[in-house]
Amino acid sequence: MSRDICVHTWPCSYYLELEKQWVPGKLSLTSLSLKFMTDKTREILVNFPLSSIIEIKKEASYFIFSSITILEKDHNKHWFSSLQPSRNVVFSIIEHFWREMLLSQSGAAVEESSSPMTKGKELTGLMACTQKRLEDTARVLHHQGEQLDSISRGLDKMESDLDVADRLLTELESPSWWPFSFKLWKMPSETKPKWDASMASSKALGKEGIVIKIPAVISQKTESHVKPGRLTVFVSGLEIHNSDSLLMHRFEREEVDDIKVHTPYEISIRQRFIGKPDIAYRLISAKMPEVIPILEVQFSKKIEFLEDALMLRSTRTSPLAEKGYSVWHAASGLSDRAMHCEASSGNQEGRPLQLQMSEPLISEGDSQELRQILRKLKDLALDAESELERQDEALDGITAAVDRTTLTIDKHNRRVKKLT
Repeated sequence: MSRDICVHTWPCSYYLELEKQWVPGKLSLTSLSLKFMTDKTREILVNFPLSSIIEIKKEASYFIFSSITILEKDHNKHWFSSLQPSRNVVFSIIEHFWREMLLSQSGAAVEESSSPMTKGKELTGLMACTQKRLEDTARVLHHQGEQLDSISRGLDKMESDLDVADRLLTELESPSWWPFSFKLWKMPSETKPKWDASMASSKALGKEGIVIKIPAVISQKTESHVKPGRLTVFVSGLEIHNSDSLLMHRFEREEVDDIKVHTPYEISIRQRFIGKPDIAYRLISAKMPEVIPILEVQFSKKIEFLEDALMLRSTRTSPLAEKGYSVWHAASGLSDRAMHCEASSGNQEGRPLQLQMSEPLISEGDSQELRQILRKLKDLALDAESELERQDEALDGITAAVDRTTLTIDKHNRRVKKLT
């Protein structure tokens, strides 16, 4: 599947230098290029990659009309005006994708120019992607375990409070002439500090559990006002910051009502309220495809893929699957050819010489890198397995504690009703 996916389309006008006139049409931004298509003839007048852009500026044509100018490497200058919903919106989004493309492709260009892509490098890339996904999953799993520990501490605090309530109820139920009743009113002085410490630790854990952080173009309420910023995904929620790193809004995990995926590069987050306006943000980012799988795990029941993103979701893993199939198919074919050559080595003496002269499918450096990645994957899988076993035990303990607490509360409620 091609990476050249349409990100956004805006109505605008393009200036034809030869004919000295403005032509209405639509400007389309994809993940790799920018193109303009006329409304009447549906002809593509401009189509150039983002990597060929040297400069993007805000200018005014004839000192009146606000425009965006884009300068290419061959010094071709393109003028776009009458941009909707506004010039600032279009400029911010195009500039964001242009800068992120330059940052992401600078390292990739060096790597591609240094050595050609081989089957070993393809397999190494697949394994590295798998390792990254497993590391993200392990990080989320680890912070999930910390949250379970915080829940266990809260249940322990509830049980200690219920013990105090039991002593108080016993005091109220005892006769007034009972000589040792005053001792039952003494409460442990360390109860409140312990609770405060546990609350502070749970808040600190939520703040420190950063899963991923990406730059984004942020809009609220209307799409005509956008600003650059940053989206940070925590285990406990989501945070949106502006370009000055000031917090615009924090969504706690339970406060998020729905997340809509419009395209692989655009999402909207909403928190509903009764009696006052909802809080909603729309975010566009070139790094959004890295965040969407994490949001699927954290908000599986609240995330919704719209029509444009739904088609891409079904084929999102197909390139990896096709690459993996081709690599393993080639590797199996190589082993079959090797076995066939070994079987026929007695009849043909020239075949081993030809096999020795042929290049190996996977180089020694790639095989060593694959071994290292496989060791890391094994360690991550073992750590995840042990953490899951520990969390299963913690869940069993939490379930038993909740049952005990529920029974104790019911018993205390009955005792209170008898006193009243």
